[in-house]
Amino acid sequence: MEKISYKLPTFEGPLDLLLHLISKNKLNIYDISISELLNQYMEHLDLMKENNMDVASEFLDMASRLVEIKSYELLPKYEEGEKLKEELQGQLLEYQECRKAAKKLGEIVSFDNYCRNQIKMKCDTKYKRSHDPSVLVAAYMAAVGRGKKNLPPSDEAFSVIVRRKIVSVSSRIIGVMRILWGGKPVRYSTLFDDSESKSQMVATFLAVLELIKGKRVRVEGDGEEAQIQMLQRR
Repeated sequence: MEKISYKLPTFEGPLDLLLHLISKNKLNIYDISISELLNQYMEHLDLMKENNMDVASEFLDMASRLVEIKSYELLPKYEEGEKLKEELQGQLLEYQECRKAAKKLGEIVSFDNYCRNQIKMKCDTKYKRSHDPSVLVAAYMAAVGRGKKNLPPSDEAFSVIVRRKIVSVSSRIIGVMRILWGGKPVRYSTLFDDSESKSQMVATFLAVLELIKGKRVRVEGDGEEAQIQMLQRR
């Protein structure tokens, strides 16, 4: 639905119209008769429609608010209506004060006032404050620390990951086959005697599994007595 936009030549908005009706009918703004105010308000809207004027959506919203407050007043207990009424009174009082302030400013401010163009001023860029040397040292160390945070990590930070030797499973398969080449069974634990790292031990274990899967070796026994032997090819 297209929003109806219309600005009355006399009233700037619904609050302005309500203040006009309150003043015209000599109503007490602190104790507004919603029924009387609503009737006057709706008569004004009907007059606008008769003159083929578009009614702004703000005026229609205010009419719905007044109807809502009046409907609450018809109930035995209308605490909610009192809250809405107090809210409306507060907005009217604030708008009334703003209108008074705008009137005073309108009498003072004029578009005919002369404004001087901006002038470039020279700024003294010398730092003239004096500080204790310890404060300067602390500030310098703090600045250096923040600068180090933006630097890339050193090589030592990656030494555990990058510089660790990678042991392939295929290389350990060759190593295990060399140990078993004679055909005699050897103790399974001896395969790990020359391991220099955990990576080499894991690669050796995976190599044994691959050889068992390929039916190249056989492991017999349990625990420390387990032995491994190369199977003969037929």
